[in-house]
Amino acid sequence: MSFSGSTAGSGSGTTRTSLEFGRTHVVRPKGKHEATIVWLHGLGDKGSSWSQLLESFPLPNVKWICPTAPTRPVAAFGGFPCTAWFDVGDISEDAPDDLEGLDFSAAHVANLLSTEPADVKLCVGGFSMGAATALYSATCHAFSQYGNGSPYRVNLSAVVGLSGWLPCLRTLRRRMQGVNDAIRRAASLPILLCHGTGDDVVAYQHGEKSARILSSSGFQNLTLRTYEGLGHYTIPEETDEICRWLSANLCLGGT
Repeated sequence: MSFSGSTAGSGSGTTRTSLEFGRTHVVRPKGKHEATIVWLHGLGDKGSSWSQLLESFPLPNVKWICPTAPTRPVAAFGGFPCTAWFDVGDISEDAPDDLEGLDFSAAHVANLLSTEPADVKLCVGGFSMGAATALYSATCHAFSQYGNGSPYRVNLSAVVGLSGWLPCLRTLRRRMQGVNDAIRRAASLPILLCHGTGDDVVAYQHGEKSARILSSSGFQNLTLRTYEGLGHYTIPEETDEICRWLSANLCLGGT
């Protein structure tokens, strides 16, 4: 499926109260617990798919939490239900954003992090639609509120997005203008974005533009890694970079 080629609109009308998140998989730290990262899968996937890979990462001080998105109708599939963090049809500046769905999933991530120990660094990351949800959480962190105005109370230490895009990108710069607290929080949040030039699901241009909009909106501590010819999947070179970046930016102990 190609997001970039879809013309379906979002907004299936599914009420949030009817949605239930699937099983959450946890990879516990093998060493001293220094950071907890909620990792979000892509469209149609489940948490267990990533927990197996994350368990192999040489990051003994990290606890990984891998939730599974609710099963819901998705406009990109003509309303066919699958696991999705929010509804999506087309990725473009003109496409509508499922703000209610984004808030719903970002709140779930925040709830998962809210019970972690006070001395542990809190992070969110993901792949594809999971990366989009992680980046949306980054904007909630900056504004200290969700899109609906409710307070966002989690203090994020880092965000990672693979092969994803930034939701609500056409309004971010305008919202950030003159909001000094949001600009300060955005500037201090490390973000790593990775994207392949051969991605035929979420085109590289969407990842590159997302990075550009985030940087110009105040998220200055942002790194974009480009992988020549990489499609909509991950490779050891990319996962090695993630481990190095997390170790450095979270000041983790042993590797």
